[in-house]
Amino acid sequence: MTASRLTNADLHRILDDAKAGSRISESDAAALFRLTGRDVWKVASAADERREEMAGDVVTYVRNMNLHVTNICKNRCGFCAFGRKSTDPDAFCFTDEEFREHARDAASKNVTEVCYLAGVHPSFTIESYESMIRTLCEEIKDVHVHGCSPDEISFAARQSGLTTKEALARLKAAGLGSVQGTAAEILVDSVREVICEKKISSAEWVRIIREAHDLGFQATSTIMYGSVENPTERAAHLSIIRSLQDETNVFTELVPLSFLHHNTPLARNGKVVYGATGREDILLVAVSRLFLDNMRNIQVPWSKIGQKMTQVGLMAGGNDVGGTMFVDSLSRTAGAGEESDFFDPNDMRYLCSDIGRTLARRDTLYHILE
Repeated sequence: MTASRLTNADLHRILDDAKAGSRISESDAAALFRLTGRDVWKVASAADERREEMAGDVVTYVRNMNLHVTNICKNRCGFCAFGRKSTDPDAFCFTDEEFREHARDAASKNVTEVCYLAGVHPSFTIESYESMIRTLCEEIKDVHVHGCSPDEISFAARQSGLTTKEALARLKAAGLGSVQGTAAEILVDSVREVICEKKISSAEWVRIIREAHDLGFQATSTIMYGSVENPTERAAHLSIIRSLQDETNVFTELVPLSFLHHNTPLARNGKVVYGATGREDILLVAVSRLFLDNMRNIQVPWSKIGQKMTQVGLMAGGNDVGGTMFVDSLSRTAGAGEESDFFDPNDMRYLCSDIGRTLARRDTLYHILE
């Protein structure tokens, strides 16, 4: 269904069906992504009603910290402003002691989750990831280590002569708590060839998430939107996520990641002129809420869209604001402002109360802590 074929009657039918709990089609989701004007608010309103039914009025967050281990990366994707070659003057990689110091810093901030993020360093092996995980578990009491995208798992397995399932088992034994659903970007291979050609295929991403589920892991799911993909491809991505969730119930949440275009190779090469717009930010949250009828939690990632737009996202189907973060070098490098570094829970609480919602702290797996 194209934008010109989506009549007012069609729009009301789709939204009424979704609010009633009926599963909307991939083509309907694509049509919703194309909407403009007042129709955007109709979708947001319907998504907010559905959010209330599925997740209630509590907005959640996790007290977490991101550790950016290295910006040296074998991939250097077109959408990424963070990755560097090892010979670049601003390339870095933590030593073991530097990593341990950052872990101690995280412990001092009383975090319950640490997410280690990095380029896929060409010399990393499974032992590299095991060492980082063990260090975090040693330095931070009762920490939940959230890490290792399917792309990292695939690479570490190849580096160490393992299957990906064997690699996952070793990471779990080292203390990995849950798997990052990053490196998904858009799960359409024709898009991946443009924005992340060196990363694993869509099918391999899905296979590794299935293996993670088989070993007892839970994972996040993500979508990175606003680069070169179109609404049909966004809907196709969400359809893969929905089908995999039907099969496994492996995902704790969907995290829509707004593409920040500044300083990226895609922008330098003229393949993109702008990143995602505010209209797209709203619709990604809202359509995801309506389409993913098997996903309780839709995160609104404040470090990508800013704190005020995050509040709007919470009124368009979102029920989680992610984490305190303390540092998000990836977003800062791609042009996000200083507020991408830390979101004070007091500020979260104020924004939530302003829209009649209650804030609660959770752990990584969405158990309420306070």
